Amino acid sequence: MTAAPSSGPSFSVHDIPFSTFGSWFGISPVVAEKTYAEDLHLVSHQNGMHAVLRLVPLDPATGERTGTRVEATPGLLSWVGPAGRIDLAYESPDTVRLRGSGLGLGVRAAAQVLTPFSGTYFFHDPAADAHVFTSYETGRRYRVTVLSGRIAHTDGAQALGGGDRGLALAAAADGGWEIAVEELDTARPPYASSAAFGEIAAAARRSFADFADAVAPWRSSATPAAELAAYVLWSATVRPTGLVTRPAVLMSKHWMDKVWSWDHCFNALALAPGRPELAVDQFALPFDHQDGSGALPDSVTHSEVLHNFVKPPVHGWASGLLRRRLPVPPGRAELAGTYDRLARWTDFWLTERRAPGAALPHYQHGNDSGWDNATTFDPERVVVTADLAAFLVLQLHELAALAKELDKPDEASRWTRTAHEIQSALLDELWTGERFVARGAATGHTWSSSSLLDLMPIVLGEHLPGEIGSALADHIKAHLTPYGLATELPTSPHYLSDGYWRGPVWAPATVLIEDGLRRAGHDRLADDISARFRALCETHGFAENFDALTGTGLRDRAYTWTAAGYLLLAEAHAHAHRGDH
Repeated sequence: MTAAPSSGPSFSVHDIPFSTFGSWFGISPVVAEKTYAEDLHLVSHQNGMHAVLRLVPLDPATGERTGTRVEATPGLLSWVGPAGRIDLAYESPDTVRLRGSGLGLGVRAAAQVLTPFSGTYFFHDPAADAHVFTSYETGRRYRVTVLSGRIAHTDGAQALGGGDRGLALAAAADGGWEIAVEELDTARPPYASSAAFGEIAAAARRSFADFADAVAPWRSSATPAAELAAYVLWSATVRPTGLVTRPAVLMSKHWMDKVWSWDHCFNALALAPGRPELAVDQFALPFDHQDGSGALPDSVTHSEVLHNFVKPPVHGWASGLLRRRLPVPPGRAELAGTYDRLARWTDFWLTERRAPGAALPHYQHGNDSGWDNATTFDPERVVVTADLAAFLVLQLHELAALAKELDKPDEASRWTRTAHEIQSALLDELWTGERFVARGAATGHTWSSSSLLDLMPIVLGEHLPGEIGSALADHIKAHLTPYGLATELPTSPHYLSDGYWRGPVWAPATVLIEDGLRRAGHDRLADDISARFRALCETHGFAENFDALTGTGLRDRAYTWTAAGYLLLAEAHAHAHRGDH
């Protein structure tokens, strides 16, 4: 007898939205930054994050809202009450099916007010025999087609101004009802059912199971959060639309619904062995918006590309690791494309971000570093920092390796020479003999801080002189709490438990430092950091960051680079435990 396939991990929709691979909307009570509604909403991420429809379980006798508990697994979302249940499953990235038994459902516009420029218009479309909500905020339509059961009543059809808008579903004589809800642009043929609800839910479950098997085939009881980490990545992936030129893993389908130009590297690395094409798309997406100076954008999302800041040049480090993790090495044309994009990105730092006569580049703001408010930037904002130089050295080494593979020996020599020059300047100008300091680009003033950012040159790994690697490792130990690496020393007067980069544990810093320590020969410390971060995620989920002293998840609670960081470290742990190499 064949065992029934696993339904996948259960999770709380208060932490992780219910969605599917490719969809631009999810089902969640999180309707804005740090804002939780009483009811679940259809929340779209086209033109920003917008709660469009409110989904309200109804008592069939009174037609009033009734209490239910919400259960979620990757293929099925359910409202369960004493009198019955409602189930929801994705039929496709833009269509969900809902069915109910013993409970009614209200589908209502989240916005109460319709103006000439905002809100949601509601009407019955006689051509499709369906009810349609048209959202100013998303620029899309949401069509509700009744497949069985009946509409008990509607409110606000064709109405302008303020008021409720929506419909209420009630059971037919057999006690059940079913609807389809589609997100569409302007028009499409009337909805036609492709399969029974149970078949749709089973297909959704299989789709996720296939993804998890590809991305984390090594998972076991020793890596208990791997399947949920895979779900966070799978469910946050959107199809190419608007300015998103490729299938993209958003940082979240909560309010951090963008691709930032360093976050994407960690998602690419986690996906590489099992979903190589998707991984390559993640790495390449910001480069699709590289500007004339060679700079990458700060972020990309559906309708917006921001260039007001950049992000640190971690891409050389990521490119080398990505090439080693892909199951099939990139072809010559792909290598040439990567080389050209990385060269332009590197030249940006060497030209636009070096003051006249300066050997080292600078950030213009903490946001450029990705560590927005780290205490390194307290004295000044336009700053020469050791982490930036270290990342650039790694990127120059990657360019040299790519040039060599592409039979460009002169360019390989030039990149290698520049890497040595930048590293020499880093050690000569910013290393005191005990620690790295930062320097004001205009003033020349130097200072040190209690930020973990000052210790990031450990990413140089094997390129560091042994005594410097050991000194950095000792300083890094001081940041290690039971839950991982605090981004500000907990003993610092500037430490804040929810201080963004002034205390909390973050995945990217963890992954970068763990990798650098290993390459510098500090395996025991790297093992400890990995174990603590994995335990943190297994207990507290995949939040944007975590309280370094309690482990509590902070800010956005479904962050993909956190899930990716867990998968990277868990995979390495699984292979090491099994003796794989």
